[in-house]
Amino acid sequence: MNLNLIDLLKQKVSATVLEGETEYLSEKSQALSSFLPILLSIFKSKPEFITNLQQQLNPRLGDIFIINPSLKQEFLQQISGTVPTEIIESTLNRSIAPTLGVLEDEAGSSDSSAITHLIENHWPAVSSALPHWAPALLSALGMNTASGQTLHQAPPVDPDRVLEEKRKSGFLIPLIVSLVLAALLAFIFKSCADRTESTPASGIPAETASSEPAKLQLSTGSTGDLITCQLYSGNASYIEILQKEIKQIFNHNTGCGVENNARYHSEFIDQDVIPTVLKMVKGVPNASLTWMGDQLAIQTAHPADAEQLAAQIRPLVKNMTVLTPAGMQSASAVVDPDTAIATGNSNAEQALAEINPDQIRALDIATALNMQIINFDTASAEIPDANKSILDQAAALIQRVPQAHLTVKGHTDAVGSAEQNKALSQKRAQAIVDYLVKQGVDPAQLQAVGYGSQQPVADNATPEGQFKNRRIEFEVLNTETGIVRAVDNEGVVEKKVN
Repeated sequence: MNLNLIDLLKQKVSATVLEGETEYLSEKSQALSSFLPILLSIFKSKPEFITNLQQQLNPRLGDIFIINPSLKQEFLQQISGTVPTEIIESTLNRSIAPTLGVLEDEAGSSDSSAITHLIENHWPAVSSALPHWAPALLSALGMNTASGQTLHQAPPVDPDRVLEEKRKSGFLIPLIVSLVLAALLAFIFKSCADRTESTPASGIPAETASSEPAKLQLSTGSTGDLITCQLYSGNASYIEILQKEIKQIFNHNTGCGVENNARYHSEFIDQDVIPTVLKMVKGVPNASLTWMGDQLAIQTAHPADAEQLAAQIRPLVKNMTVLTPAGMQSASAVVDPDTAIATGNSNAEQALAEINPDQIRALDIATALNMQIINFDTASAEIPDANKSILDQAAALIQRVPQAHLTVKGHTDAVGSAEQNKALSQKRAQAIVDYLVKQGVDPAQLQAVGYGSQQPVADNATPEGQFKNRRIEFEVLNTETGIVRAVDNEGVVEKKVN
């Protein structure tokens, strides 16, 4: 055949994956050249992988090595050379979806049988492109390398020599299928002599120790619609994918405020189920979700709603811990208010400082402000000094986006009468508005609303829960587009600000 499927994939997939890359470009290109024929060999031998990966929002290498995560690390060490394995893993992860796309186009169908038939027709080109160490890898994955065409084999290996090499290098292969296979893998997958650090063998994305976990924070309003959202990730491609999902799920034109920074991990743990989880959160009133590292924190106005939502989510996120206010309270009987205030305020200051002054969005400001804790004295509406510098930062940003409109929402605990609590929460929210206006914000951009104890996020029966319920929240009425989203009994109504 005139068409070489491997060359076609290199041209189309590599061009897509490596677009805009400047670091380790040659090494990444070589890793893709080795990975593509291996991936096609897996598809040919195990067509069910095609269907499984097609169903994933963002298919990953871990989905291929799911039955043997430890072997994935050996594979990455072999294919990465001197490049950090997490960098090559990210590159290979991003190549799987476009590879499936090219195969579907060439096969004229997304059906796995059509794709395997395509690969079989091009098998001589695929098999000849396999690296010499691939047969051992495929055998360890349970692939029948003798089926159909004979793979390009490595030279025969003397077991005694392999064992001697293994003793010299001190390298131990964790996978022991049999003595012969262990010896073969020890020879083929032994790491470079100067590699001294080990990589965790798990299905969870490997990241450098100095990087921060990717993070997704969002909250809903009284009708369960998206109010605030912020996304932190080191993967621009996945940010774009998740943004589209969030806009579609919540029928929201803006989506999330985004920080794409290399210091954040390129993947979330269990990220394939994020859209499913967000569909569960949609419609839950006054809910907040934080997806970071191996923890997923959920809060709702009524604690029972959080527990019910968590029960639905836990079976989906198999590598994460789902936290709710009730669960966190039982895990830690005592909450130190001073520590919580200092941490929250510090996070808010940092988030505001990281907002690009040339690309300010109301959602970004509101999300940052909601990280702080404004701890008013009992029965007082006097703003604590610790929060004034944060409000000063926010005021300077709000003034630069005149089309941004925010609602300042005051909440109290359930101690005292409902009428008094609602009046106090209104005074506190208005105090925040007055302070921002004093700092130069247009009064027309702000609105104060007091809810009293009507929307708790924790159990009012404990001091810790009361502390969490005494809070100020910031909600976006509209963004820089000038569109106000109001909700009535007919659904979402949009109108232009005059």
